[in-house]
Amino acid sequence: MDIRQVDSNFAVAPQIRPEDMQSLADAGYVAIMCNRPDGEEPGQPDTATMRAAAEAAGLAFHHVPVSGGQFPQAALEQFSAVRRETDGPLLAYCRTGTRCITMETLSNPQGLSVDERLGRASAAGYDLSALAGHLRD
Repeated sequence: MDIRQVDSNFAVAPQIRPEDMQSLADAGYVAIMCNRPDGEEPGQPDTATMRAAAEAAGLAFHHVPVSGGQFPQAALEQFSAVRRETDGPLLAYCRTGTRCITMETLSNPQGLSVDERLGRASAAGYDLSALAGHLRD
């Protein structure tokens, strides 16, 4: 697994598998968030399978899907609520991790400055500098 730590309680990753859930729980994660819609690509585990595997490992599971580079306000609010309400480390995943870190940066659940948000994304290996103008407006 390619887990990118963003802060002590949040990390992002490309697609994980049902069989990864126990090792994620063993690593200290308490919740998983999927930011992919079902059926986005062939071979992708569906939400029901991922939820069942997460819950079997003792992990909370949240599904906040977005697609096509669109980040509706309702999805950003739901993402932010999950981030604020999760008591412990949360791993968010999508196809590459970019969608997750973008949702984190746009929703700003911790009330960070634009530079702090972009810096955290960069430190995790994601260049979101193209969002700077939008975030500053």
